[in-house]
Amino acid sequence: MTRAGQITWVGQSARLPAGAEGLEAVDLGGRLVTPALIDCHTHLVHAGDRSAEFEMRLLGASYEDIARSGGGIHATVLATRAASDEDLLAQSLVRVDDLIAEGVAVIEIKSGYGLTIGNEIRMLRIAREIQNLRPVKVITTWLAAHAVPKDFDGDQDAFIDSVVIPGLRLAAAQGLVDMVDGFCETIAFSPAQISRVFDEARRLGVPVKLHAEQLSDQKGALLAASYGALSVDHLEHLAPEEASGLASAGTVAVLLPGAYYMLRETRLPPVGALRAAGVELAVSTDCNPGTSPISSLLTAMNMACTLFRLTPEEALVGTTRAAARALGLAGEFGTIDRGARAELAVWNLTHPAQLACRIGGSPLNRRITDMRGR
Repeated sequence: MTRAGQITWVGQSARLPAGAEGLEAVDLGGRLVTPALIDCHTHLVHAGDRSAEFEMRLLGASYEDIARSGGGIHATVLATRAASDEDLLAQSLVRVDDLIAEGVAVIEIKSGYGLTIGNEIRMLRIAREIQNLRPVKVITTWLAAHAVPKDFDGDQDAFIDSVVIPGLRLAAAQGLVDMVDGFCETIAFSPAQISRVFDEARRLGVPVKLHAEQLSDQKGALLAASYGALSVDHLEHLAPEEASGLASAGTVAVLLPGAYYMLRETRLPPVGALRAAGVELAVSTDCNPGTSPISSLLTAMNMACTLFRLTPEEALVGTTRAAARALGLAGEFGTIDRGARAELAVWNLTHPAQLACRIGGSPLNRRITDMRGR
């Protein structure tokens, strides 16, 4: 039972509370109903095409090889900077519409392809505009610490001093930042450098999350947990014994099987250790132009099951309740409980396992939503 966009009661119809008789009843024909889905890690606002890198990887080039040759993130930065606001928004809306067609109600969108204060803020403004144009909630994340642009000649500390921290202050003052992220990796930023960014986020009262242990073990996940991070994401190289540290901090592990698949990785994230430690597991598309060009959360769920051995139930929890927690939205989205937002997905299915076992095509019957495109 819902009222004013909020769930007010859940239970069997025979036990409806007094006063509910006059409410409209909707017969869904025995269809499966779940919370609307949540994509909790995307780089969805971008321009350009990196299909050439796909061919390079097929011929043996590594992620690091492509990045150091001027490809990867840097190629998308050039294309994104060159695109007009109108073109960047139009390209992004195509990907948003793909997700909405699969029952997604919340999308996290990162900056990180501007690498100047002005262009990073522009990305967040465009992400906010998506929420005005589509029935979807957008969470914006400051990811200026994504890569070091060429004009800083590999000087990460100077880039943090000149762009990342002052830009974060300005974006926060303009109300454009919901979270702060960074790429902790040998080809990006060290734990000490990420700490400087997180210290500023803490001063501003903005929660943090981190790209951690994707290509090597930099101990970024434990660093993020020490700051009370909402999530740490990727984790292929996380040491299994460190899972307990994430559990103690209440930090969600966001699994990104699309990147694992596209990069043809062979080292699996320690799902068993994370599960045993009681770490919540979220699943996301990591939608980006190079290493995870996926705008299908259902496909990511399937990959999480087939590649990482999640159960279908874990994949569903990972794109609803756990994903909500990874975005600081626990209790509001991702659950069918009293007090939660009435954001639901109705499927032409009868069992949750059917959501994760299929590839291609959306089984969505309808979304029940109080959000409206404006």
